[in-house]
Amino acid sequence: MSAQIIDGKAFAAALRGRIATKVAALRDAGGRAPGLAVVLVGEDPASAVYVRNKHKATIAAGMASFEYRLPADTEQDELLTLVASLNADPAVDGILVQLPLPPQIDADTVLMAIDPDKDVDGFHPVNAGRLATGLPGFVPCTPYGCVMLLKDQLGDLAGLDAVVIGRSNIVGKPMAQLLIAESCTVTVAHSKTRDLPGIVHRADIVVAAVGRPEMIKGEWIKPGAVVIDVGINRTDDGLIGDVDFNGAASVASAITPVPGGVGPMTIACLLRNTLISASRRQGVALDLAEL
Repeated sequence: MSAQIIDGKAFAAALRGRIATKVAALRDAGGRAPGLAVVLVGEDPASAVYVRNKHKATIAAGMASFEYRLPADTEQDELLTLVASLNADPAVDGILVQLPLPPQIDADTVLMAIDPDKDVDGFHPVNAGRLATGLPGFVPCTPYGCVMLLKDQLGDLAGLDAVVIGRSNIVGKPMAQLLIAESCTVTVAHSKTRDLPGIVHRADIVVAAVGRPEMIKGEWIKPGAVVIDVGINRTDDGLIGDVDFNGAASVASAITPVPGGVGPMTIACLLRNTLISASRRQGVALDLAEL
């Protein structure tokens, strides 16, 4: 193995520490603690773990955590009523409805009901449009965390060839937009892409977000490339990424592990978005450049 292992866990811990410092500064300036509301419908085991981890991280950062756990048979109108009340609650700066939702609830309808200025997940079409056109808005947390790790590793990304494998609204599309904003030359690959190995082999940056265990083979990776593995696949052997880690690590210059790479960045960037929302909504100017 020759690649440097990108320690997302350590990077995220440092980011959460900086966020906690800014939360304290907000309160010292006469503001209140940022409030994050998380809604969980049903008892999906993975979702329950995510919600628990978000709650712990929110409290540790000095923020207010509001949890709403609803039964799996909750009707869509009931959930929309809750979202409307959170939109109107002055103590709530960020709203997150944990996905997936039960089949009787349309996720797009619920996500569109969230106030875009409290949409700290960055999934609302208004925030997607802001990202696409270069306007200020909330960016989905996982892609933003990936960019932070890339810039920490490489510095200026301008001019680099990047391939994003996966075109979801949650990761793939916003990831491509963020890399374009960094002046990368970006290719978005997907299930219909021809000669995927050849496309990946040309890339200086590879971001894998397809949800298929070890789909991206080590021999596809360009020597010296940086590999960001967003995949979290639960198998009998434990958590596995979308990249053949051992194969890729033998040729890449740096790679994120699974677990311990991108995952911790998602929650840290969620807290970042919540702090930004609180600062804006309370009219308290904070120096957030280091975030």
